[in-house]
Amino acid sequence: MSMFSTGLSGLNAAQRALGATSNNISNLFTPGYNRELPKLSETGVGGGVRVDAIERQFNTYVANQLNNARTQSSALETYSNQVSQIDNLLADREAGLSPLMQDFFSSLDALASAPSDPAARQGVIGAADTLSAQFRSFDGYLQDMQSNINGQIRDEVTQINNTVDQIADFNREISLARARSGEAPNSLLNQRDQLVAELNERMDLRLNVQDGKSYNISLPNGQPLVTGTASFKLEAIPAENDPQRTVIGYRNGTNKTTVLDEATITGGSLGGLMSFRAETLDRTQNQLGQIAVSLSVAFNEQHKQGIDLNGEQGGDFFSVRAPQGFAHDKNIGSAEATLSFDADNIAELKAVDYSIKFDGDVPVVTRKDNGQTVESDWQSGTLAFGGIEMTFSSQPASGDRFEVQPVRRAGAGMETAIRDLDRIAAGEEDASGDNRNARKLQDLQSDNIVGGRASLSGAYGALVSDVGNRTNITQVNLEARQGLTDQLRAVQQSESGVNLDEEAANLIRYQQFYMANARVIDTAGTIMDTILNLRS
Repeated sequence: MSMFSTGLSGLNAAQRALGATSNNISNLFTPGYNRELPKLSETGVGGGVRVDAIERQFNTYVANQLNNARTQSSALETYSNQVSQIDNLLADREAGLSPLMQDFFSSLDALASAPSDPAARQGVIGAADTLSAQFRSFDGYLQDMQSNINGQIRDEVTQINNTVDQIADFNREISLARARSGEAPNSLLNQRDQLVAELNERMDLRLNVQDGKSYNISLPNGQPLVTGTASFKLEAIPAENDPQRTVIGYRNGTNKTTVLDEATITGGSLGGLMSFRAETLDRTQNQLGQIAVSLSVAFNEQHKQGIDLNGEQGGDFFSVRAPQGFAHDKNIGSAEATLSFDADNIAELKAVDYSIKFDGDVPVVTRKDNGQTVESDWQSGTLAFGGIEMTFSSQPASGDRFEVQPVRRAGAGMETAIRDLDRIAAGEEDASGDNRNARKLQDLQSDNIVGGRASLSGAYGALVSDVGNRTNITQVNLEARQGLTDQLRAVQQSESGVNLDEEAANLIRYQQFYMANARVIDTAGTIMDTILNLRS
């Protein structure tokens, strides 16, 4: 190879190397950009240099580790943001339920001291109104969170579907670009990897690289979201057993949608939302509802044992929302259920939900939190279990299923049922100075009326403590996971990130490389001119 050809190959190599360095500097702040390095080799026997490729510095192993860490960090951050709201709500010493329950029972102490005093009776009604209003307020706040989570789930699913479509499109474009030029289209590869990173921040997924080129992405259970240039959709749909709850469906290649088990959706912001709802929000609503029902039913039953100023038997002092029940959409039968609380067995009331499935003519009741079968009494179309009664309009068909939430929204319907001051049954006889029933009503404050195991203050304290512990644990885990994520990001940047000092040095190095090869060509030209001049 002549000096001209050798120098020209060097000029071309230097020019491409300068272009790669310039591209690196220009994309310093571009998300997902991986720095590029020219790979040079000798052309052959005659000498000279060639650029085999402009290689992007991408470590698949580190990228997968970082994506996994981002998935976990995103889930914990989402969970932490949500649970902190409940923690702040319940732990507020001034706005919490604990001081209001104390005020209510203090008003009963004042009533016992002056059972005929209108002011004392009005104090009881006022304290009861304030307490029941706070139960409704707390329930409303938590229900708003349920609605917001439904909306966020729909938004996340929309973003996931859009990203999945884009990855499938990039698979197609990358394949075509490789076919046209024979080289890896670094820009397209960077954009595809950035989409994968963003997708992992939304949910935990599995990435499989086919033939070292095309990306296939699937759910943890193996169902595909991207297969080559084809993509599959997720759907946010109402749950079959609870129309108020948004769940995730998977639409396969035949456009048939199947509901995914919530345990399938883990990691990322979507997984964080699902975990928070199942582990904390549902549980908190149930515990709050259990306290509201336990207080209302126990107080009502004791109030009925007393006599009011009119000489009549006391009635219900509080009203509370009845248990919720939902029939599955795919039930064969048309049976509907009416639910109520079983005052005689209210100590069996738990802060849990139940599933009921009819095996032939016999209902099987299962706790949803642990999957255990619950003892029940099935007689004459009425099913009794867990402190509630469920009466069916007709015999359900075999295989029919029902969802029961005994206390989920109970606080929403808690109100003071008495307006007439004379109707407060403070005594046990028709006497204006009798306070014996007022004392018994006051004693309910320390009785274990919540699930037969805890007092009102004890149950509420356990609720506050439970949420507080979850908040602290989540925050500690988030900090630890975020530290790992930051370390992996630093490793990734050390390999793939753009370093301005290094790129500046490369500019000088490749510039000198270019100038030296230009000098080789110039020298070759001088030698050629000298040889030509010798002939003359």
